[in-house]
Formats: sequence, structure tokens, C-alpha cells
Amino acid sequence: MKKAKEAEKGELRAEYKRSDFAKGLVRGKYAERLCESSNVVVLDPEVARAFPNQEAVNSALLSLIQIAEKAARPASHSTGGAKKRHAG
Repeated sequence: MKKAKEAEKGELRAEYKRSDFAKGLVRGKYAERLCESSNVVVLDPEVARAFPNQEAVNSALLSLIQIAEKAARPASHSTGGAKKRHAG
């Protein structure tokens, strides 16, 4: 079985005509919208090597969030009640 010829880049398939596209052909017309609504994150190769799968990444990030939230909470300060009891 022979392989079909690959169409050259930038050329339409034979079944399409430029006149079929009212606004013309625009490369990447949805790219901006995709970037705004996408939640895909590209990791640096060094970071990606540290995690075997997405569950490991999510687990590590959730742990980091918990640590950051604990660190950001104001420390509970004593009202001095213990000092007053021992002083008197």
C-alpha cells in the first residue's frame, strides 16, 4: 500500500478552496483564547524530572500550599493571663 503524499505546509487540501472561508485563513486565530482558558502549565525539564506523574506534582503543590497557609497565619499571642496568676 502506498502512502499518500504529504501536503506541503501552508497549502490547502484539494477538497478545500480559499473561497470557502469567508473571513480568509488566519493562522492562530484561537491561540489567545486558548491561552486565557487553558490550565496547562509547562514545567522546566529539571522540575519535570523530579516528578514521575501529575499526581506527584499535585500532591507536592498541595503540601506546599498547606505549609504556606500555616506560615501566613498570625501566631496566637498570649493575653498575659498566666503571668498575672503567677505574680499575685
